[in-house]
Amino acid sequence: MLKRTGVTVLGWLLVLAGLAALVLPGPGLLMLFAGLAVLSQEYAWAERRVEPIKVAAFRAAAEGVQSWPRIVLSALGACWLFGFGIVWIVRPDAPEWWPVHESWWLIGGSATGLTLIASGALAVALLVYSFRRFRSVE
Repeated sequence: MLKRTGVTVLGWLLVLAGLAALVLPGPGLLMLFAGLAVLSQEYAWAERRVEPIKVAAFRAAAEGVQSWPRIVLSALGACWLFGFGIVWIVRPDAPEWWPVHESWWLIGGSATGLTLIASGALAVALLVYSFRRFRSVE
């Protein structure tokens, strides 16, 4: 009973994070695939959906390294995440143009900064993986 609950909670957390990452920065299809893979251990409906999501996730990963401009843009996106993570950790004062109360400037503080840096590291790892798996060295 405890294992089934843990699998269900972890699977749904990954599915929800994957759905969020479809519109936010992050590997949405891969997290969705991971969540369904976890849920498929306990639920037949999830097992039927794993393969189509896996195919779509790998297709997106292959397309992401299809050309050098895409690779460079992905790397710049990872650098952007690292940079904003550092800004969140350093937490400079709110600029004068900031339209609301300064307590709303860089909400989340260091925890948000560390999450952004972790997302940047994950983006780099996925970029390297995709490059090595789907693109031959030229």
